[in-house]
Amino acid sequence: MKYLITESQIDKFFFRYINLKNFIKIKKGDDIYFVKSEDDEYAQIKYEKDYKLCVVHIDLIEDISFFFSLPSSVSKEIISRWVEHTLKVKVGDVINLWVKKNTELKIPY
Repeated sequence: MKYLITESQIDKFFFRYINLKNFIKIKKGDDIYFVKSEDDEYAQIKYEKDYKLCVVHIDLIEDISFFFSLPSSVSKEIISRWVEHTLKVKVGDVINLWVKKNTELKIPY
């Protein structure tokens, strides 16, 4: 038996997985940071409104890639669509950061 799954159904599935991470949204100026806890110094995802840019920590990309057996490029697209859906914004570009502590993902206090 074959099932047809639409893209919106696939997105709901992936979005549930990301939502299970219980990210906390922190707004600083025009940038929005998604963190694991309010005490985090570095974000997992950062959305820069001015540039419509989504910056994603490599650990999150690898987590999704590993869990769903997907290439990292597909995981980045999924995260991008999740950010668009969650924030009701358009993401123009997604970049991932390979270092654990990158100033791009550091939350300004």
